Amino acid sequence: QVQLVESGGGLVQAGGSLRLSCTASARAFTNYFMAWFRQAPGKEREFVAGIWRPGATYYGDSAQGRFTISRDNANNMVFLQMTSLKPEDTAVYYCAAGPHATMRATEFPSWGQGTQVTVSS
Repeated sequence: QVQLVESGGGLVQAGGSLRLSCTASARAFTNYFMAWFRQAPGKEREFVAGIWRPGATYYGDSAQGRFTISRDNANNMVFLQMTSLKPEDTAVYYCAAGPHATMRATEFPSWGQGTQVTVSS
């Protein structure tokens, strides 16, 4: 199982930007599909973005056009650049690792502890 540690969350005003980072302790990091999910209070965990390799990226509807996922395989890291943030983006953001490309949270065996993102209006 992969250990994942997120960082970069915080409080930002609407319209602002944040960059989340996730560091993975894993052998053969390139073999993992990496993804970001988020969960707001009272809501289900939602797929935000995923990356298999550069150019093979996937985005949830809420992230299209505003968020960018990338990965640094040399340092076992994945990033989520978030721009034009809205109050409805407020949630705990989780990094996840899995063996294949999927948007289903149940198919990811490895999760980080989450990082809080709060967007004020």
